[in-house]
Amino acid sequence: MMWSNFFLQEENRRREAAGRRRAHGRCRSGLTPERQGKVKLALLLAAVGATLAVLSVGTEFWVELNTYKANGSAVCEAAHLGLWKVCTKRLWQADVPADRDTCGPAELPGEANCTYFKFFTTGENARIFQRTTKKEVNLAAAVIAVLGLVVMALGCLCIIMVLTKGAEFLLRVGAVCFGLSGLLLLVSLEVFRHSVRALLQGVSPEPPPAPRLTYEYSWSLGCGVGAGLILLLGAGCFLLLTLPSWPWGSLCPKRGHRAT
Repeated sequence: MMWSNFFLQEENRRREAAGRRRAHGRCRSGLTPERQGKVKLALLLAAVGATLAVLSVGTEFWVELNTYKANGSAVCEAAHLGLWKVCTKRLWQADVPADRDTCGPAELPGEANCTYFKFFTTGENARIFQRTTKKEVNLAAAVIAVLGLVVMALGCLCIIMVLTKGAEFLLRVGAVCFGLSGLLLLVSLEVFRHSVRALLQGVSPEPPPAPRLTYEYSWSLGCGVGAGLILLLGAGCFLLLTLPSWPWGSLCPKRGHRAT
């Protein structure tokens, strides 16, 4: 009986010590289950923005360039480009909607010729419909977009460290990274818009004459705008989680407390 009581007491002491260690670890990390759930929801929102950002930067449907239909011709030409690649297409005019004066949209089936921009390798400008790109502006847009993706990856790493290691001080760092990545993506979109204007104005004097063009921004650029806004919203959510809880507790009192 004495030995059995001794073993029971030892077992109870070990359980109490393990409970104290777990409680100490939770207090040290400061990340309660409720707070952890909020961080996961904000991370889910940021993950949506990150997915849209990768989709936008990796695709070449930022802008569509369309020539006007030519009478007596069965085909017309269109092009779509992004940060890295340009695709020119020859479309059948019978497939083009009758209410359009220009060729397109670029998603229609046709003979496509896609090439990567050479200003990333040899430094040469690209020629699209007898017009020349301005490589400095295109390079700036691409570099800013890549920097945005890198900063976004750092923000994801910080939030993962918060959830797995309890390093709650990285929550503010992750918020800054997500906010900065959203701003960089939006700046990249604006720089790309200037590159499109420079392309339209860069008409080559060499024959044949440059055809008239119209342009319209496409779904890749829309994904970039949505990604930048969602990342900024996610950064705001993370910053709100770093604020102390007492201002919110005074504004939203718990149930059961009645005003006297």
